[in-house]
Amino acid sequence: MGRPPRIPGCGDIVRLFGRDLDGSGPPLVVAELSANHRHDLEVALESIRVAAECGVDAVKFQHFTPDGLTVKGDHPDLRVASGSPWENRTLHDLYVEAAMPWEWTIALVEEASRAGVSWFSSPFGVDAVDFLVANGVEAIKIASFELVDLPLIRHAASSGLPLVISTGMASTAEVDAAISAAGDEGNTNVVLLRCNSTYPASPSEMDLTTILDMKSRWSMPVGLSDHTTNSTSAVVATALGACLIEKHFILDRSLGGPDAPFSLEPDQLRDLVRSVNEAHSALGSVRYGPSDNERASLQFRRSLRALRDIDTGELVTSGNVGSRRPAGGMAPDRLEDMLGRRAVRSIHQGEPILESDVDLTNDGRSS
Repeated sequence: MGRPPRIPGCGDIVRLFGRDLDGSGPPLVVAELSANHRHDLEVALESIRVAAECGVDAVKFQHFTPDGLTVKGDHPDLRVASGSPWENRTLHDLYVEAAMPWEWTIALVEEASRAGVSWFSSPFGVDAVDFLVANGVEAIKIASFELVDLPLIRHAASSGLPLVISTGMASTAEVDAAISAAGDEGNTNVVLLRCNSTYPASPSEMDLTTILDMKSRWSMPVGLSDHTTNSTSAVVATALGACLIEKHFILDRSLGGPDAPFSLEPDQLRDLVRSVNEAHSALGSVRYGPSDNERASLQFRRSLRALRDIDTGELVTSGNVGSRRPAGGMAPDRLEDMLGRRAVRSIHQGEPILESDVDLTNDGRSS
């Protein structure tokens, strides 16, 4: 398995797309273009522009060739099983439809730069890793299905670039092995992504509490690769400290395509970005006592108030003094001390009861 994984810690902070993933900021939001380009460069370019307008931090591509990803043939193992959106299709045919032409890369990168977003990609072979490095990729994503391809991880890690490793289906031993493979090349700039590798994924099978265990177990940034059809899991993951949210994106689901059923449209992506940012903002920090905006509400706490007019010398009773809003009078807990004491002045209905308003030296009940 190689050397044990060197776990980032003791001051090590992974930096991705110009951000330190130290938990101080909201999660990075990534729009995954995947197969939603429809083999049309203009669709891919427009997808980048619209995703940027929706507020994402980065866009992600996939670099593979069908022949580098699978074997063309009629063997039953090469056909997608029932229950999948791609049921009964051969893997090779599916990947022919999904593959993005590598010659688009320069145009896509330039468009991302103009739109003000970062970019990265999932390479599915060492040739794709080399191609991406040569084209200035900022980070390398290892897909869930490739997590067990340790030679691929080592080659990607040797670039020195941050690795974003999706862990769908992976056991803890397999994640350990993947981290070790990166560590074999001296690369500890690793971000792990919680993922359920079904398409679409059911919220009931996301098990997002695992994010907390992953952060504790591996002491490195953890995010979410989300294949559900809405933003709920992304918001929950944010509350659990996710540093990155990756979501498939499509301009219009009616365009169809292999990934359309579980891809968000622009309005949904915009809502996800807003919701994730709001969720992170709501986490705030540990605080007791009023916030700045709560201070004005302190006046509406209860205090002791005159329930009716009270004459000078009249005994204080539960019928003429009680705990009512707003603040300004004595604390409600002081009512027992006041009962049976005599008022030293005339008190109008609604006035706060102060300690100076009653004679505490004599118990009126004994006079």
